[in-house]
Amino acid sequence: MVTFADLNLPETLVHTVQEMGFTTPTDIQAEAIPALVQGRDVVGIAQTGTGKTAAFGLPLLTHIDPEQRDVQALVLCPTRELAVQGAAAMSTFAGGIAGIEVVAVYGGAAYQPQVGALKRGAQVVVGTPGRIMDLIERGALRLDRVRVLILDEADEMLRMGFAEDVEVIAGACPKERITALFSATMPPAITRVADHHLNDPIRLEVTRQASTVRTVRQDYAVVPFRHKNGALYRVLATSDAEAAIVFVRTRATAEDVTAELTARGIAAAALSSDVPQKERERLVSRLRGGSLNVIVATDVAARGLDVDRIGLVVNFDVPREAESYVHRIGRTGRAGRSGRALTFFTPKEKHRLRMIERVTGAELSEIRIPSPRDVSAHRTETLLAQIPARIEAGRLDLYETAVAECEVEPSLLAAALLALAVDDRGPDTRDAESDLTGNFESGEARGDRGRRRRTTEDGPGTRYRVEVGHRDRVQPGSIVGAITGEGGLKGGDVGKIDIYPTFSLVTLYLEPDAETLRAIGRAQVAGRALRIRPDTGPRGGRYEQRRAPRRRPFRDRRR
Repeated sequence: MVTFADLNLPETLVHTVQEMGFTTPTDIQAEAIPALVQGRDVVGIAQTGTGKTAAFGLPLLTHIDPEQRDVQALVLCPTRELAVQGAAAMSTFAGGIAGIEVVAVYGGAAYQPQVGALKRGAQVVVGTPGRIMDLIERGALRLDRVRVLILDEADEMLRMGFAEDVEVIAGACPKERITALFSATMPPAITRVADHHLNDPIRLEVTRQASTVRTVRQDYAVVPFRHKNGALYRVLATSDAEAAIVFVRTRATAEDVTAELTARGIAAAALSSDVPQKERERLVSRLRGGSLNVIVATDVAARGLDVDRIGLVVNFDVPREAESYVHRIGRTGRAGRSGRALTFFTPKEKHRLRMIERVTGAELSEIRIPSPRDVSAHRTETLLAQIPARIEAGRLDLYETAVAECEVEPSLLAAALLALAVDDRGPDTRDAESDLTGNFESGEARGDRGRRRRTTEDGPGTRYRVEVGHRDRVQPGSIVGAITGEGGLKGGDVGKIDIYPTFSLVTLYLEPDAETLRAIGRAQVAGRALRIRPDTGPRGGRYEQRRAPRRRPFRDRRR
């Protein structure tokens, strides 16, 4: 059996690793560490959770001269969260080596502490491309003494738009250096980066991509965009999985979907790269412990999220790259368990389905979104399963007396009580569209056929104007929460939301009465009353979708 002592690491580092409780290296560590210690360039393809940080962090330290107070190693990460995590791990690895200082540099934090650490002579810098570019431009960071350059989560860095920054930063480092690129996927853009910046690299691929999905059942459903939230709710409400992770593309979508699920009675939490590390740890702990069962996450934030309880992955948004699909669904089906992955495709995304099937070598099975009746039936089955234990617990005499005194036929009474217990209050607006599933051919949601509803230019529903907009820094989720909270509406009653500089337009799939409108109008978002009213259209024939000025430059905001 290979141990860390067999990887050509100095005794000091081997002792540190052993003190941390690690004895056997992972596959990527066993292959990457000796190569990097020898000074070879490396391309490492491995999924999250395989120990990539130690795979480059431990050998990186073998090339640092503690006596030299210059930046000798640079690790590029796509997000501040990963930068903080990486720097913390590197500091722990270097704990037994006197004189080595590690600093994390990233946007959204004060410059002075980071600049101070650089002036004191930090030798290892772990940071995001945007902040590193800023520090270079300010003259606070010099890279002419860099001996080791690491590109961590390279696929995510390029997807997030850091390609140009990575080129500039790599060009500022000496050509005679050790370079390693680590990525969970290997799209053509990453191959081009490796060809350009690495010198005769050793390619390490510890797990073939398709092997991570063998224990995962892969389904898909065609869902028009406006029905995605309702479809997600029904899928989660009828799932037997212990826990689920819902993948979205952006932080804003994560917050909106979380607000929607919460409004429908499902306890969910959003996880994006903007979530502080302590809060992330708390959410993951709750997910592992069972007090939280649904997390809505972006791709970057979910890296390293390894929880055996996750039995369902829902791709609310189709990933931009087919390789990312494999990475996402690898969050389930772990530790020998079976899992399920469900992907929502809009009627125009058939080509994405074919691309995913081509990359994975698997054929996804089409399913229909559960109906309201399915949701109630699932809840009823779950509730009935608890009856024997409740009878055994006793103290039912109060209820037996109440049933005996009720003038309703016992079977009808039991049915009504059961319906109330599973929150089925009879046919309502939500039941009007029982079938949310669409199809690729026509792009039409079958549930829309033959319905008589007021329509807007964008589809069914009525447009209302509310008096909050970009100037108030509002998000769609805040508007949904105010409307559902004050007006007693369900999240599924709220459709498309367009936010303009001084107001927003909201589509409602029902006609609120005057009292409901007054209640919604009094609701406040960002300190301003909504003052809701039917939209009468723009005076000039078209609304201008201008955003309020940003608080900071775009590049700094990306960090």
